[in-house]
Amino acid sequence: MTNEELAVFLPKERLIQKYRTLDWPGVEPALSSRYRGRPELRDVACGPCRACLEACPAGALERFAPGRTPSLDMGKCVFCGACAKACQNGAIAFGNDYRLAARCRQELVARPEASAFGVKEPAARNILRKKGIFGRSFKLRQVSAGGCNACEADCNVLGTLVYDLGRFGVEFTASPRHADAIVVTGPISLNMLPALLAAWRSVPGPRVLAAVGTCAISGGLFRQSGVCAGGFDGCVKACAEMDLEIPEDFRPAVMIPGCPPNPWSILEGLLLARQTG
Repeated sequence: MTNEELAVFLPKERLIQKYRTLDWPGVEPALSSRYRGRPELRDVACGPCRACLEACPAGALERFAPGRTPSLDMGKCVFCGACAKACQNGAIAFGNDYRLAARCRQELVARPEASAFGVKEPAARNILRKKGIFGRSFKLRQVSAGGCNACEADCNVLGTLVYDLGRFGVEFTASPRHADAIVVTGPISLNMLPALLAAWRSVPGPRVLAAVGTCAISGGLFRQSGVCAGGFDGCVKACAEMDLEIPEDFRPAVMIPGCPPNPWSILEGLLLARQTG
């Protein structure tokens, strides 16, 4: 195609494609019917049945009461759906709520009984509320700490025209010295732990740390590996064993579970992290 033909084609194609950026959060995204979001648990009498616990490859399920539906730790869950398929009582299901980010590790534990853990507060929070010094501009430096590139790819896609991360005043930068936050993906391999700490120390304060993906939170399927710290859950222990000094503020302000998280989950979580400033 010549330059002249291209000059005619591009404006015409732009009119055909029209405006593709979704007016989110004003308009909710259309998620696939196969998408597995926030777990929905019913408290039933399971008796001695352990089908769901044995089916879970990540060890994310734990009994909180004998013979009852177990709790589900989204910080360990890889959202494979094996537990829901194995449950004969239909006590475990995955809804379509993509708002999974949490500021507290305990908030990622879903329990079947009606309690503070079961309240769907994230759906009601105002993530566009301007707060703190990060209200207008929020610069991110992404660090892949041994990731498989799935979470990294879903972070990168936020820059495309559908999500348009920049319209919220949020963008990725090339250096931690220019960043307000470090976005960590991967189970934090021991080889990457010193580099991650160095990157964190390079970020000028005030600063924010965000864990994207189950691996970054707990190590996911790799948390028992001898070459991984086991995400932020195991960072303190790993630093002590490696004789590394760990900063007092080296803990995630926001955790976004998933394997990998949906881009909408990451976007919502990053905007939640911006409010911590």
